[in-house]
Amino acid sequence: MSQKTTTVINRDALVEAARQVRERAYAPYSKYKVGAALLTQDGSIITGCNVENAAYPACICAERVAITRAISEGKREFVAIAVVTSNGGTPCGICRQVMAEFAPSMPVIIADEKKIVAEYPVSDLLPHYFSPEDLV
Repeated sequence: MSQKTTTVINRDALVEAARQVRERAYAPYSKYKVGAALLTQDGSIITGCNVENAAYPACICAERVAITRAISEGKREFVAIAVVTSNGGTPCGICRQVMAEFAPSMPVIIADEKKIVAEYPVSDLLPHYFSPEDLV
């Protein structure tokens, strides 16, 4: 998808939204709560938190919750995503692939409970990602 850069990224507001939704995470097994806040081209912030399950493969990460929520609301142009964990952990490989599907140059803002710790474009987190062009 093409990505327009006209939407201003308020990193602090995006991280705060991710921090708040992180508190709603369902993580009774790992105790590792994750919150994500996705900024769409129209200025909307779509949030998601991780949801664990006793059958581990049924779990879904915060980043994918936010992205699938955005898609279900008809939004497909993403500007930035903030991910908040207790220790500033980066998104898993599956989340990186899903982000690359829609916005490979999108900044991923990584934060812990107190501050922003890093920022990377999706393509730096997942170089040589599998794209629609690979299906030809």
